[in-house]
Amino acid sequence: MNKPHDIVILGAGLTGLTLAHKLKDSGKSVLLLEKEEKPGGVIDTHREDGFIYELGPNTGVVKYDEVAELFDELKEYCKPYIPDESVKKRYIWKNDRWEKLPSGLKEGIKTPLFSWKDKFRILGEPFRKPGKNPKETLDNMVRRRMGESFLNYAVDPFILGVYAGDPSMIVPKYALPKLYYLEQDYGSFIGGAIKKKFEKKDEMEKKATKDVFSIQGGLKNLIMALYKSTGKSKFLFNVKGLQVKPEANHFQLEFHHQDKNVKIQANRVVSTAGAYEIPAIFPFLNDEEINDISNLQYAKVVQAAVGFKNWEAPYPEGFGGLVPHIENRDILGALFMSSFLPERAPDGGQLFSIFMGGIRREEMYEKSDQELTGILEKEMKQMFGLNQFHPDLLKFNRYQYAIPQYGKESGKRFETITNIENQYKGLVIAGNLKGGIGMADRIKQASDIAKTLKTQL
Repeated sequence: MNKPHDIVILGAGLTGLTLAHKLKDSGKSVLLLEKEEKPGGVIDTHREDGFIYELGPNTGVVKYDEVAELFDELKEYCKPYIPDESVKKRYIWKNDRWEKLPSGLKEGIKTPLFSWKDKFRILGEPFRKPGKNPKETLDNMVRRRMGESFLNYAVDPFILGVYAGDPSMIVPKYALPKLYYLEQDYGSFIGGAIKKKFEKKDEMEKKATKDVFSIQGGLKNLIMALYKSTGKSKFLFNVKGLQVKPEANHFQLEFHHQDKNVKIQANRVVSTAGAYEIPAIFPFLNDEEINDISNLQYAKVVQAAVGFKNWEAPYPEGFGGLVPHIENRDILGALFMSSFLPERAPDGGQLFSIFMGGIRREEMYEKSDQELTGILEKEMKQMFGLNQFHPDLLKFNRYQYAIPQYGKESGKRFETITNIENQYKGLVIAGNLKGGIGMADRIKQASDIAKTLKTQL
């Protein structure tokens, strides 16, 4: 423990694990510190009474070639599962029924989700001028380019599904940069998407298939694959009271472990901690820096795993359904887990992952299991045609810091982090407080950091 380490990583979530895995053959001493008893953060898979259900994320997207590259590196430990084409079916709740989200021009013309005014208005989208306000909120951007019905029944439910957020708070430049730069670089969402589709891609870019993925047997197998690949000796769990302090040419870390006070040194420190944890870990930061980082707002979310051994209603087909805020319901949406992933429910059964709460319904987080059960009964009876609500599996999981919201303050947060890293050479502040919130974003960020560190050491 007294030997200096080249790199110490704080946090054994997906970012920290991927980074440790990427550095395992760097020839440098790497240590990963985790406050919990096991790796993975909120990612975990449980098996119970014939069901396989996830805690935390349920799926990811092969959004970057780094994701495909990681799967290839871990092939002896785990295998990705890519669902069939039916997973592309998504539904939106409107006027007391599920409506299929259109996937092409013909469906777009026929769908009742959008008004005829906006359907005609969308024809002019490629010809509208790009916005000039880099801090424009998503709701204003969509109204300006596409119309109110597209905001209410396409973009709002999408933001609920990804961020559990509010389009009036989300800033595309920070939260949806690809969408933002379609308008800025190409002048149009539609025109930009068409042009990008025909741009030549190299072999690595072709690996970013945008497919939905899980892992055979559950996402926990990805976590354990990274853990085993990296090597158990590089981890310390149950680390409490961690503080990092800069010294002349290194960092000193102090923490409690197994009833002992421990001090170690590191040449590089990479934090993947949440924004709310930064003040305690880095006490040397000044009040303004702390405020710029820790004022990040998080959506509070309740996730329910709901399983039925004998499903007596029509089987839902596709990925899942989202519930727009304007519909004034008590759930954000539902994933039809056993419809697109194998072995998630017994034969003839069904498994759902239901989400409640979010930025605009934070009171759901405080409700008791009994209250939440009553809400699920009411909503699932109507939405899925159930005559009675007697699930064989019902598990509630509450996440106080579920999803960070990338709003107007994000630019200042990113700038402050860069300034801190420039001032304290060897310190990297990473994690989902910047660089995106999805599993693919975490993998890409860790891969990029690993490449940088390898060139520095």
